[in-house]
This record gives sequence, C-alpha cells and structure tokens, in this order.
Amino acid sequence: MPIVVNLDVILTKRKMSLTELSDRIGLTIANMSILKSGKAKAIRFSTLNEICKILECQPGDILEYLNEKDYKKLIR
Repeated sequence: MPIVVNLDVILTKRKMSLTELSDRIGLTIANMSILKSGKAKAIRFSTLNEICKILECQPGDILEYLNEKDYKKLIR
C-alpha cells in the first residue's frame, strides 16, 4: 500500500516512546505497534486526532502517500 506511516519519526522527534503514546491515547501497545509498522488497514479519525493532539503535529506528518514506483523503492 503506498500510504507510509511516519509515526516512528515523529515519536523520535518528540522524544516519546510508543508505550507512552499508547498510554496517553488509551490504546493497547499492540494496536499502536500495528499502526506504527504500517500494517493497519484503517485508522479512526478520533485516534488520529488524539495522536496529533499529543504529538503536536498534523495528520500529514504521520501519514504520507507515495506513488507505486517510490513505494516499491522504499520497501526493497
């Protein structure tokens, strides 16, 4: 899928762990790991809203669209 999740980049910039973010949002670490790894099939706007509020970022900072060609280069 050409949607790339950059949650790990934002977490690093904010010096926050995935565990801390999951605790503050109220989601399990397992669900947050699925999202962070890009294996999630969907994300609720309410979850995206909370992530952005806590990390003080925009949805586009977390989710990025790549065309098929660039995506294939990324996953190789």
